[in-house]
Amino acid sequence: MRESVQAEVMMSFLVSEELSFRIPVELRYEADDPYAVRLTFHLPGDAPVSWTFGRDLLSDGIEEPCGDGDVRVAPVELDPLMDAEPPADMHIRLQVGADHALFRVSMAPIVAFLDRTDRLVPLGEERASADFESHLDDALHRILAEEQSAG
Repeated sequence: MRESVQAEVMMSFLVSEELSFRIPVELRYEADDPYAVRLTFHLPGDAPVSWTFGRDLLSDGIEEPCGDGDVRVAPVELDPLMDAEPPADMHIRLQVGADHALFRVSMAPIVAFLDRTDRLVPLGEERASADFESHLDDALHRILAEEQSAG
């Protein structure tokens, strides 16, 4: 049986400064792939869209902006004159080429999810639980299958 952690959170999809809408997002972490988290976005009228990226990126994004590729995570900047409290929300920015999507989510369910993943595989101890040969083989098969279906 695969050990995993799953949660559903509501995120705001920020279409523009004036327009946003809330969507359910499934967060999933599997001990078989201890470095990664998967977010599956359930957009109205579209098939679900999944993004997989490093659990450490999501964790680090709670404290400070991080990511320099297709996924960027950062606490929401607050007006320092208005609030001395730590940020309660975070942004997750996903990018494909010139297109991007920006989401805002409360940190509380993200922190709770990460705490549960840490109980399954402690952050920093992923290497001890990873089956690298199997994981690499699975990843290569997925990439080849995606390339074949796209071509």
